[in-house]
Amino acid sequence: MASADLREELLCSICLHTYTDPVMLRCGHNFCRVCIDHALDTKHKSGLYSCPECREEFQERPALMRNFALRNITENFLFTQPTQMETGICCTYCVDSAVPAVKSCLHCEASLCDKHLRVHSKTAEHVLSEPTTSLENSKCSVHKKILEYYCTEDSACICVSCSLVGEHRGHRVEMLDEAYEKKKKKLKNVLQKVTIKREETEKRVQSLGKQRRKAQEKAVYLTERVTVLFRDLRRRLDDLEKRVLSEIPRQEEQVSLSVSALIQQLEIKKDELSGKMKHIEELCNMTDPLTVLQGPDTGDLCDPEEGGGDEDTGRHDKPLHDLDVAVISDTFRTLSDIITGIRTGIYVEEPADILLDVNTAGNYIHLSDDLTTVSRTHMNQNRPETAERFQFNQVLSRKSFSSGRHYWDAEISKAGSWRVGMCYPSMDRTGLQSYIGGNNKSWGLFGGKYNTQYGVIHDTTYIQLPHKISSARVRICLDYDGGQLSFYELCDPIRHLHTVTTTFTEPLHAVLWLHDGRLTITGNL
Repeated sequence: MASADLREELLCSICLHTYTDPVMLRCGHNFCRVCIDHALDTKHKSGLYSCPECREEFQERPALMRNFALRNITENFLFTQPTQMETGICCTYCVDSAVPAVKSCLHCEASLCDKHLRVHSKTAEHVLSEPTTSLENSKCSVHKKILEYYCTEDSACICVSCSLVGEHRGHRVEMLDEAYEKKKKKLKNVLQKVTIKREETEKRVQSLGKQRRKAQEKAVYLTERVTVLFRDLRRRLDDLEKRVLSEIPRQEEQVSLSVSALIQQLEIKKDELSGKMKHIEELCNMTDPLTVLQGPDTGDLCDPEEGGGDEDTGRHDKPLHDLDVAVISDTFRTLSDIITGIRTGIYVEEPADILLDVNTAGNYIHLSDDLTTVSRTHMNQNRPETAERFQFNQVLSRKSFSSGRHYWDAEISKAGSWRVGMCYPSMDRTGLQSYIGGNNKSWGLFGGKYNTQYGVIHDTTYIQLPHKISSARVRICLDYDGGQLSFYELCDPIRHLHTVTTTFTEPLHAVLWLHDGRLTITGNL
């Protein structure tokens, strides 16, 4: 009874046979590998997978874990159980009731139970085998004799007559059991190789599944990021539009008021001049010389403070100018910065895999074990003196870049002064000209505790940038083929600081210098 109960536990719920290469789902239920693979394949089009036993649903195709313990139990159980329980073959001579057979006689072409086996002939011609229903296949179709040999040249099972007088005469033959053991051993070797190959394939499938999930997660991340960026872009564009549109009527009002005041002054002047013209005309029409001569001189009729009419006209024409376009120009620059920030945030390649090169590190800086963090130390590291090593507190990246677009980030922690940038490998390693930006072979962004604003330096030329330092993280973007090296502050949103445009003539390394504190570089956003 216990054996029957155990057999029930070892049946696959899909094929209802004893487990073959049992595997387990995450929910804990077991199935034959072939059975569950087929069941999951049928669910592929719907995109929703479920356990055939408990109906638990999985969003993705579940991984199949081999159940080695269950496989060993199944194999041991089958090994210890009578074969007839598996085959269902009954004794040929027990006609009154179905009695399981334990052996089959190839000569008699009959299956035998334990009782009939004890009284069966024990002569050599009565060859016994495991219970089978295909007894006719165990005899030669030509000579009707039992197949006892295996022809290795023709890969065929033959009888003794075939090997002596038949078409296999003279061929190399082996005893059937011997050939069977060899074939079984060969099959086991093949099975082992196929099993290993299948496990490798399964690992590859799982790896590809992870890549697919990673790609899906990245797509979701990029979608959210682009949505936020464009929402911010629309907000900033709306603000710019309102600012420009409000500036235009303000300037128009200022110009109109100025012109109206000037017109009013000129109208008064025109009336005064008309009165003077009328008085002069009256003097010209008088016939009495004494009246004309005793009257005011004609030069007195003009305002001595006014000067010449042409100069006066020119002076009043000066306020009549066009609207100020400075606001519009500033708007275009702002839009350019926004677009540059978006391009940098989205369309550059994957972050560069940056590791620091200890062979270039100065003796008063310490590198972390993962080669991503450099910190100032007052203890001499006593590194070997080589032509590659910097005299001062600087270090290069192991990797260089000679094509494509790349970026890396630097996080500054409690640094008194710092510089980060890119340089050629041919840059000097000693002397003042070995500092970042102290030569024409390096470009650097600098800042620190005593510098409240960013600055850039190249070939000993400093450029103080107008941007206040508001973040502890900066980004260095390299477009090698385009000849551009750009610096950004990683605030929200990302802020463009400065771009160098040149033609690069050597591969470029990342380079760091610090006076105090710690710098960490990373390729992660």
